[in-house]
Amino acid sequence: MKSNQDVSIRLQKFIADCGVTSRRKAEGYILDGRVSVNSKVVTELGTKVNPATDLVMVDGVALEPSAVDKVYVVLNKPRAYMTTLSDPEGRPTVMDLIYGVNQRIFPVGRLDYLSEGLLILTNDGDLANMIMHPKYEVEKVYEVKVFGHVNEGLLAKIKRGVMTEDGLMKPKSVRVIEQLPNKTWLEFRLNEGKNREIRKICDAVDLTVDKLRRVAIEGLNIQSLPVGQYMFTTRKELLKALGLNEHGEKVVLRKFVSAKKTLNVAKVSKIVGKTARPADDKRFQTFRKENYYQTVASIKDLKMRQAEEDATKKAELEAQEKASRFAKTMKRSDSRKGYGNQN
Repeated sequence: MKSNQDVSIRLQKFIADCGVTSRRKAEGYILDGRVSVNSKVVTELGTKVNPATDLVMVDGVALEPSAVDKVYVVLNKPRAYMTTLSDPEGRPTVMDLIYGVNQRIFPVGRLDYLSEGLLILTNDGDLANMIMHPKYEVEKVYEVKVFGHVNEGLLAKIKRGVMTEDGLMKPKSVRVIEQLPNKTWLEFRLNEGKNREIRKICDAVDLTVDKLRRVAIEGLNIQSLPVGQYMFTTRKELLKALGLNEHGEKVVLRKFVSAKKTLNVAKVSKIVGKTARPADDKRFQTFRKENYYQTVASIKDLKMRQAEEDATKKAELEAQEKASRFAKTMKRSDSRKGYGNQN
């Protein structure tokens, strides 16, 4: 039987256990040459270390797992925040929203700049790995608003799965939950949660995303958590909400049950009629991520110019009416003075 002095673990797991980053990102640190073991740079992912005897350093800082207090934060991320520890372009990050945490914590998974919703931050690399790794099949639920009307054909394409540059992408499920005059709310459920998976699926079928928010991870949700707010929790409570045991094994089914009903797409098509553009209309693509702010700025500028023109026209009409009233007043005044009856 091995003693604690003889137990070796993979280097990336040790880094994650020390709260530096997730196990997946730790692999990137190793490949980039940022990690050393006993003063020697290591770039092999299969490397194992003995936590009791080996000195592991990341970016020149020695790691000590026993000195790390585990922290668990659940955040309702707003739009226009980067899901990173820092941003070279100076944009605000989710770390700007968290106060009173002395330990180094990191986001579990990613919500891109324009996305919002449920985000877990922690320094527990083992738990982060359970949430992100596909083998644990942790379900993530998203509500996605797209431009236009999603008909039965488009919905069927998404359900069948689409080929992208990253291979086949297929949601666990997708349904229509709300129909607006010229936009549609969809609910996506994913198990793998690949990078920008929903946006890539939508791009593949020519849908343009207006809003994307993650509302739940298994049984964990943000229904009572306002946008931009966060709460502290524990590993035990998170595992309970996820339905996992300490080893990442599914022991209880913890599914998020939405109060929003599934709409019958065929019936909705009859209601919206011919006035609504189909969601795959190419004209909506000006609102995609790469053009979004430019398009919004153009629309805002157009509205401002229109408002200025309307204000100018209104001022001109008011001036004309004022001049007309003044002329009438002067005419009545002249009439009373008898100027109009002189020979």
